Amino acid sequence: MTTNLFNLSGKIALVTGASRGIGEEIAKLLAEQGAHVIVSSRKLGDCETVARGIRESGGSAEAYPCHVGRLDDIQGVFQHIRSKHGRLDILVNNAAANPYFGHILDTDLSSFEKTVEVNLRGYFFMSVEAGKLMREHGSGAIVNTASVNALQPGDKQGIYSITKAAVVNMTRAFAKECGPLGIRVNALLPGLTKTKFAGALFEDQAMYESWMTKIPLRRHAEPREMAGTVLYLVSDAASYTNGECIVVDGGLTI
Repeated sequence: MTTNLFNLSGKIALVTGASRGIGEEIAKLLAEQGAHVIVSSRKLGDCETVARGIRESGGSAEAYPCHVGRLDDIQGVFQHIRSKHGRLDILVNNAAANPYFGHILDTDLSSFEKTVEVNLRGYFFMSVEAGKLMREHGSGAIVNTASVNALQPGDKQGIYSITKAAVVNMTRAFAKECGPLGIRVNALLPGLTKTKFAGALFEDQAMYESWMTKIPLRRHAEPREMAGTVLYLVSDAASYTNGECIVVDGGLTI
């Protein structure tokens, strides 16, 4: 008898920042494995486009808007999940903000606050609300999308790198306290990935070429290449994986 450790049939999954890029690919892959996916980002229309594509491919998905930098939005999406589904099995914190690209000494207060509100406060309270719901059923899996910038600060990406480093320790803090509740918490640390979000890194030719000399695989990643690690972390294949921060960077940080 063959056991499919990656089967997510019957699971309810919420993926933030899922209207494009890495989040979209994560949502699609989880749905391919049988999960009902709640596709979330700031704009409902963009979410619905992804959710519709999943449904047209035979999967199960719905769209629900949520700006994770707004606490009212966080409360709203979890009220919706509680009333419609009664539980949540998987949370993927993938929404992120990086409004400032420049020297760290020139970081303005507005960019600082927006980055912290989304990348740190948003992830924290999304995890809190998900954890409360998961606690009621004694199980769950949370995955935070961090970045290799958490390990090696990116040039001209100071505050973004700082928040992603905080996400790594936040992942471990939640894993430590929520593990006894049956809730596993892990993180994905992507390397250079071709997304609209990372556009500045691709537009700066000198910076891009510098990255290529440091990556042993000599290429950037495509968003789909990040989704497989998340599938592992939320599936039964990772049933004893907790508090881990998995780097997927083509060897950049070796």
